[in-house]
Amino acid sequence: MSQAAITPKTAPFSLSPLTPTIGAEIGGIDLSKPMDSAMLASLREALLEWKVIFFRDQDISTEEHLAFARQFGELEVHPFAPHKEGYPEVLAITHNRERPGKENKWHSDVTWRECPSLGSVLRAVEVPDVGGDTLFSDMYAAYDGLSDEVKEKIDSAVAIHDFAHFRTMMQKLGKTPEEIEEMNRRYPMVEHPVVRTHPETGRKGIYVNVAFTQRIVGMDKVESDTLLAHLYAQAAVPEYQCRFRWRKNSIAFWDNRACQHYAASDYWPAVRKMERVTIIGDRPC
Repeated sequence: MSQAAITPKTAPFSLSPLTPTIGAEIGGIDLSKPMDSAMLASLREALLEWKVIFFRDQDISTEEHLAFARQFGELEVHPFAPHKEGYPEVLAITHNRERPGKENKWHSDVTWRECPSLGSVLRAVEVPDVGGDTLFSDMYAAYDGLSDEVKEKIDSAVAIHDFAHFRTMMQKLGKTPEEIEEMNRRYPMVEHPVVRTHPETGRKGIYVNVAFTQRIVGMDKVESDTLLAHLYAQAAVPEYQCRFRWRKNSIAFWDNRACQHYAASDYWPAVRKMERVTIIGDRPC
């Protein structure tokens, strides 16, 4: 970020960082109300600086959730995940005794798309008394922490991303080979840079993840798997992370271009209900 990057002293709202580099809690804002251009610009700047921003006590409707996210861009419809009835743009993420949590892998959302997500806005509808936190990891810091030798290997490399997990899910749900092939045609494997240059900040960050990245182009399997394992492991470094403890009506808004996240599945058999809206981004470069 530039010297004009937003800080707790310059923000037009209260801003409390969770760590030195990632995560900040925003206060003094009602997300149910439309915002003027100056407030939106300040929130966007906070997002770019802190990679994920959090809001508490936002008792907003689904329509207001959608309206807030739309102020930052067009919204996507996820082709595989369940959506809230009547709202195709809203993912309904519910876990309970019968459906244990399963998002406990470090990832950036929908990197199997040609134009992956700019950001995601997640709202807590019902959360456990204890557990179910979400962790976020700063991919700029992860890249900066690599050795020069590794940076040299990956700075111009590209990797293949695929929706393999959802393909397996479709098979388990009894989808026909024809239905699965139609999804393969609609969402073919894509190549994205291993190191992404953020389109707004110009900073470099690791852009491979264990959920959707398959291999690095031009490397044999052993070399690719070894290098990817090293890159994946960077998300788990505590110095690059923040951790958010949810309460009902809390909201997290994260930049998928700059961070990865991990939903801790430590709350079974308690109920955890979340709703997510995702903003379409551009093609990584």
